[in-house]
Amino acid sequence: MRTISSAAQAVLDSDNVKVAFLMELQFNSTYRFTSYHSDLTYDGNTYLADGGMFEFDPPSFSSTVDRESYRIVIADQADAMAAEFRLNVIGKPISVKVALLGTDDRPMLGTADVLSIYNGFVDSPSLSNDFEQKLAIIEGTSPMADLDLVRSFITSKAGMDQYSSVDTSFDEIFDNKFTTVRWGKV
Repeated sequence: MRTISSAAQAVLDSDNVKVAFLMELQFNSTYRFTSYHSDLTYDGNTYLADGGMFEFDPPSFSSTVDRESYRIVIADQADAMAAEFRLNVIGKPISVKVALLGTDDRPMLGTADVLSIYNGFVDSPSLSNDFEQKLAIIEGTSPMADLDLVRSFITSKAGMDQYSSVDTSFDEIFDNKFTTVRWGKV
């Protein structure tokens, strides 16, 4: 069960909930961005305000099992994300958290105050360049993305050897071998 501080609960119970997003991309290098107007330090890590965080999906709650993905758009004027995409980022971790802003409009950065809204992996990165702005679009996997997964299993001796070289259960699968099996009482 998730526990939050009483100060964070008071903000959530109020009519004036403001948040700052904290995003971590663990690619070949680790990138940490925030939507807040200045850099933030949370859990010993610095999240950059000028990191290019352009657009991101808000947290969404669903009462049904769906396969919606999470989308992040980063302004990539320095080509850092383009270089990462060329090195393959598919399957790399993404983490997005929300820091609640207190009554003084400062982020509450205690570990019991920050809420995790997305943890997943990169599914399909892409670049968009329209000569006015260069954007890196990162789509994260849905927790239910594996519902579409199809894995074939080859029923041959060589097929089993891919999993275990000592398993002999498929050794005679294509041989013409007859076995009599008695059913019932013997």
